[in-house]
Amino acid sequence: MGTYFARRVLVAIPTLLVISFVIFAILALAPGDPLAQFGANPAVPAEVRARIRESLGLDKPWPVRYVKWVISVSRGDFGFSFASRIPVLDLIKQRLPQTLWVVGISYLIAILLAIPIGILSAVKQYSFFDQSATTLAFIGFSVPTFFTGLLFILLFSVKLHWFPFIYDSSLKVQDWASFVKQLKQIAMPIGVLALFQSAAVARFMRSSMLDNLPLDYVRTARAKGLAERMVLTRHVLANSLIPVVTLIALGIPGIFGGAIITEQIFRVNGLGELLIHSIQNSDTPVVMALTFIFAILVVAFNLVADILYGVLDPRIRYS
Repeated sequence: MGTYFARRVLVAIPTLLVISFVIFAILALAPGDPLAQFGANPAVPAEVRARIRESLGLDKPWPVRYVKWVISVSRGDFGFSFASRIPVLDLIKQRLPQTLWVVGISYLIAILLAIPIGILSAVKQYSFFDQSATTLAFIGFSVPTFFTGLLFILLFSVKLHWFPFIYDSSLKVQDWASFVKQLKQIAMPIGVLALFQSAAVARFMRSSMLDNLPLDYVRTARAKGLAERMVLTRHVLANSLIPVVTLIALGIPGIFGGAIITEQIFRVNGLGELLIHSIQNSDTPVVMALTFIFAILVVAFNLVADILYGVLDPRIRYS
């Protein structure tokens, strides 16, 4: 296992370098200038704009800037935001709690709901529960989140006045009253995301269970007199979770990437909103940091999924 882990890490390093090079090149060659607001202001002399560009390192060719960026990142420094002149990591730390409150909790709820629903749908195939769960799952991943979000706002905010439709990022949880306010303002974005995410996981879980239920090892376990609960949990579920683990593991990096559309609808001041704002302002350091961190998480959780295969299926060996 140690050799396999080390080999995968060594392969991941050049992979991430290639990804970062491609992203940096696209951002450098894309139209847009972080100093466009100064160019439109005649009160800012040309020499001042030139000094600002030089201070930001924008006077150098983009390959030189990329090499400097790689050296800086290797030291744990993602630079400063062009727009706010705040360290990029500080900006991410400011936005990360909002994203974790909404996207992280919704993903956890989606998994906790989807796996039992998928199991019961497979065990009770073609029953009323299975047909109802299948219908809701199709609706869940067929309807886009922006439509569901607007529907939730019209129903629960405008009509029923249960929840606020604008997220208050300045709210700090200090007592029970502020905690209740936090729960109310995250209820709708969590509901929108959990409905969308749980639908796909539930369908995968059901399909995987149905693939394993008719196999010989299941019939053998039943013939030996094992209780049906033991057959399902100890044999069928363990093997059925293997493809589902891939889906769940690869979905975790999306938590840290933020739910861009949902955050825009509910005005959640998270990482998704930060990414959109940075792209609009050509704030290259912030965009590079967010996309590169997302790439690292994708590579890392790919490795986690591969390792979990060996835990779930003893036939898999990494020697």
